[in-house]
Amino acid sequence: MPALPKTSRPLVIAAVMASMFMIAIEATIVSTAMPQIASQLGGLHLYAWVFASFLLTQTAMTVVFGKLSDVYGRRPILLFGIAIFVVASILCGFATSMPVLIAFRLMQGIGAGAIQPVGITVVGDLYAAEERGRVQGWLASIWAISAVLGPLAGGFIVQHTSWAWVFWINVPVGILAALGFVAFLHEDVVRRAQSVDWLGAGLFTVVVASLMVALTQGGAGDLGSAELATLILVIGLVLFVIQERRAPAPMMAFDLWRKRAIAVANGVSLLAGVALVGLTSFVPMYVQGVLQRTPLVAGLAMTMMVVGWPIGATLAAKVLVRTGLRFLLLSGAAVMPIGALPFVMLDPASSPILAAAGSAIVGFGMGLVSTAALVIVQEIVDWSQRGSSTAANLFSRNLGSTLGAAILGSILNYGLAHQGGDAQPVTGDDLRLLLQKGAVVGAAKADAIRAALQDALHQTFWGVLGVAVAAFLAALLMPEVALRRSVREIETAATEEATF
Repeated sequence: MPALPKTSRPLVIAAVMASMFMIAIEATIVSTAMPQIASQLGGLHLYAWVFASFLLTQTAMTVVFGKLSDVYGRRPILLFGIAIFVVASILCGFATSMPVLIAFRLMQGIGAGAIQPVGITVVGDLYAAEERGRVQGWLASIWAISAVLGPLAGGFIVQHTSWAWVFWINVPVGILAALGFVAFLHEDVVRRAQSVDWLGAGLFTVVVASLMVALTQGGAGDLGSAELATLILVIGLVLFVIQERRAPAPMMAFDLWRKRAIAVANGVSLLAGVALVGLTSFVPMYVQGVLQRTPLVAGLAMTMMVVGWPIGATLAAKVLVRTGLRFLLLSGAAVMPIGALPFVMLDPASSPILAAAGSAIVGFGMGLVSTAALVIVQEIVDWSQRGSSTAANLFSRNLGSTLGAAILGSILNYGLAHQGGDAQPVTGDDLRLLLQKGAVVGAAKADAIRAALQDALHQTFWGVLGVAVAAFLAALLMPEVALRRSVREIETAATEEATF
């Protein structure tokens, strides 16, 4: 049997970064262009679903494709995900209505659900723990770059050309990434007879989809839809557990979650996801609505988070061998409440610099936490479970973001609707007028709305701080985790067959 060509690690990582760039920039570039898209397609009431649909299928399929990569290898799943994402991007550009665009965004999310977890799993396959944090820092920098370039590119595109190009720019990037994987990532996965738990995958997708619909519709006040989705969630969850217990090769291996280190790492990631989405969602609103600064200033305050993240991830790579994974996870989890403190100290006279400082500190803590958690879940399993383990960790963080958006959004809505004394409840239209054209509502009313927003967001930021503290307490439960593979072992394995 001829020997496999040697995998080129730097060029494979370049392909991973290109594929990740598609997903990272999609969020910021589409959000900038969406007002223009909605004005042309109509269906403004479906505005939020353009974003929720992508997140829904991405979250649901993360664990599915992580498992499939353990069965069929990383490269086929990555190529499939890129193909789905590129085709969906082309179709999004040709959408003629908002429901059609949402359908194609669902398809895009499927591709993203394959690319992100399997791309990170490839890093775990090719690099030892002491190198992996450095590479994950590079990947984190992609999100920082996208946070800056996305709004600029989106604004330029809608101003000078068709909005369809916010989707079509993915095509050349996706093709280059696919060619990189074909040319430089070489695997020889010896497939044994093994069934694929397609029924479990389908039930899992239904469970996640119904959970997200219940949270989204419940937060929007559509109780009828939320109750129906909750019923489907309960039924689907029962059937999923039954299926996974009887399947010979379950899609979600419950024995993974019985490992204390994996359960703790995923729990910390979930709570970190809640805190993260709380800040990314509500800090821009505070800076614009309460501090009365421009959207650009609000964006810069949040950009500091994605600047701090790769710095934390890069530092984690340099020290994890000396400090150990448990200490690294605890350090990151301890930093996050420190970063959340400035937000509960904000008042109408505060400088945006305070919010920017808090964002940078939280981002730094997330860089430590995400690196430690990923290395932990990859380090205590072998190749045949690494895709599933990585995907479960990413799923936990995504689920935390979904739960956080719903829970913290409910805290904000409650605070706005229940003002003390004789104050009138603040409506969504009031906030829209304040943020878009505050002078129209009159100075007195604008001040009242701003005061109500200050009080409601203050409660929300206390919620974020509480979740960050809970993440630190959860991290205390992490046992010591030894690094199993050296750099030399990884370099040797990269040139040999991946067999299970």
